Amino acid sequence: MNTATDASVPDEKLVGDDGAFHAHDAAVRLDGTPLEGWAALALFWALGLTVFYQFFTRYALNDSAAWTEEIARYLLIGVVFVGAAVGVKRNNHIHVDLLYRYLPRGAGRVMATAVDVLRVAFFAATVVLTVQMMLRMGNYKMTIIDAPMNIVYGVCLAGFAAMLVRAVLIAVRHWRQGWTLLERPDAEDDAPGGA
Repeated sequence: MNTATDASVPDEKLVGDDGAFHAHDAAVRLDGTPLEGWAALALFWALGLTVFYQFFTRYALNDSAAWTEEIARYLLIGVVFVGAAVGVKRNNHIHVDLLYRYLPRGAGRVMATAVDVLRVAFFAATVVLTVQMMLRMGNYKMTIIDAPMNIVYGVCLAGFAAMLVRAVLIAVRHWRQGWTLLERPDAEDDAPGGA
C-alpha cells in the first residue's frame, strides 16, 4: 500500500521527515447533490457574474450599470431560499439536543415527533403565505428593471415548497426508523444526505 497517496492510513504523518506538509483531500463526490443544490449553485454563479459585471462597469468603464445592484440583491435572496432547502434535505439546520439527553425516551420521542410536525406546518404556512403575498402583489414591478416582482417571490415560493417536501420526507423517515438525530445525536443518519 502506498502511504504517500492514501489519506486513510492512520500512521501517515501530517508533516513528513522532509518538513513538507503531507495532506490529501478526500475525493469530491457530486452524485448525492440534490436538485436544489444545483439550482442554488446556478443562482450563485449568476450572482457572481452580476457582481463581477457591476465591478467591471464601475471601476474599469467608470459607468456603473444601474440594474446590477438590484439584480444581485434578488439573486442573493434566491441563493438563500433555494439553498435553505438543501439544509432541510440534509437535516442539518441548527437544533439543540441537550434536553433530549435528560428526558425519558418516550418523552424525547414525543418531542422529536412534535419538532417534525411543527417544521412541516411551518413550511406549509410559508408556502401559503407566499402565495397570498404574490396574489396581492399583482403587477408590481421591480424598481429598475421592468419585470414583475413576483419573479423574486416565485423563487422564494419554490424554495419554501422544496423545504416543505424535504421536511415531509424527513418526518416520514423519522417515523419509520423510530428515532431522530435529536434523540440520538451520535448516531449516523441512515439516508445519505438526508431524505
